[in-house]
Amino acid sequence: MDLPHPAPAHKALQWSGRTDCGPFRKNNEDSFLALQFDARECHYLGKLGDSPTGERDYVFAVSDGMGGAKAGEHASRIAVQKIMSLLPRAYRQSAVGMNPGFADVLQELFVETHEALALHGRSYEECRGMETTLSLCWFTPGWMYFGHIGDSRIYYLPAGANTIKQLSQDDTHVGWLLRNGKINEREARNHPRRKVLQKSLGGTNQFVEPQVGAVAYEPGDLFLLCSDGLVEGLYDDQLVEFLRAAPAGRTLADRLVEESLALSGRDNTTALVVGVL
Repeated sequence: MDLPHPAPAHKALQWSGRTDCGPFRKNNEDSFLALQFDARECHYLGKLGDSPTGERDYVFAVSDGMGGAKAGEHASRIAVQKIMSLLPRAYRQSAVGMNPGFADVLQELFVETHEALALHGRSYEECRGMETTLSLCWFTPGWMYFGHIGDSRIYYLPAGANTIKQLSQDDTHVGWLLRNGKINEREARNHPRRKVLQKSLGGTNQFVEPQVGAVAYEPGDLFLLCSDGLVEGLYDDQLVEFLRAAPAGRTLADRLVEESLALSGRDNTTALVVGVL
């Protein structure tokens, strides 16, 4: 599943992130991550910024932890450790012509994160059974590679389009029903088993089969990574409306989270928006 890199283009990425506990939850087990890396090192990025592509790669991720008071925090830390060790190594291999392919790299990342989470859960009683979703976008020059497991989501809104595409598949039976036309978006939102995961990292899961894919991006494209709490409040057409309308004094991530909390707010809510300039 390796893809050739197109000729380097003078593009830049602009991003904003926001996470909120919501009015009904005591802990926020959602988290988001923005990193810049090359063959030598990784750098944390702030919750908003912009930077040119070309000399470095970028990774953006959202996770939703479960199974213990500190599950989200521990899961995020472990995922970051794996990202920071594996992706620079893949960058170095690519630089010397030993490219293992993005699918192999992401598969290894998800498997190693799963194994580390499972070991952590077995080793510490307060983390026993902890698990997490993980939705990740890896930007290289011209291509966005993604890996996903769970019910957090990755959306793609091409430049000039009025329809948003969900790149990730919800790893739930309700998600399967929706994808196969058995129920509609409104019925999926209110289904009593909408939060029952069939796949996640950690917990008692024995096998990890992340969804992986790639998108060739162009200026004007937008990508949205979010936890399931965001789409409990917003339908897909509302996502398009709020992504297309420049908010006064607010980032796109701020507006999405605030609009979702106003309409629902039953869960932790996270949005991470990445635009191509």
